[in-house]
Amino acid sequence: MPHFSVHIREESLDGTVEPKLISALADAVGAVYGEEFRRLVGVDLIGIPQHRRGIGGNPTDLDAPHVTLSMREAAYHLPEVPDAPARLVANATDALVAALGEAVRKQVIVTLVGVPDGRTGVAGAVA
Repeated sequence: MPHFSVHIREESLDGTVEPKLISALADAVGAVYGEEFRRLVGVDLIGIPQHRRGIGGNPTDLDAPHVTLSMREAAYHLPEVPDAPARLVANATDALVAALGEAVRKQVIVTLVGVPDGRTGVAGAVA
């Protein structure tokens, strides 16, 4: 199951941005793997209070969203989905830009985490 964790300034989450981000990030995965994967995407939006983010050792009030996508490692290397990691990074970045505006593009950090087979579970069972 693809899962996004998005760390973003709390002030950026205003009640209208959240549904846009959740939908756009699910679309980002669906655009790479197809609609079947889109319906499996989980998204957690984690608000960071003002003055609790730093870049380069200095506090910053920039939005600077940090997105982590974790899913099975094998999904990043499927022969039928060429360039999946590059496409996921680009699509996730575009999703944040669509919801938050072009000004955040240069600040977006996307990390792809591959989980080995047998290291995730659903409903109490290893999946």
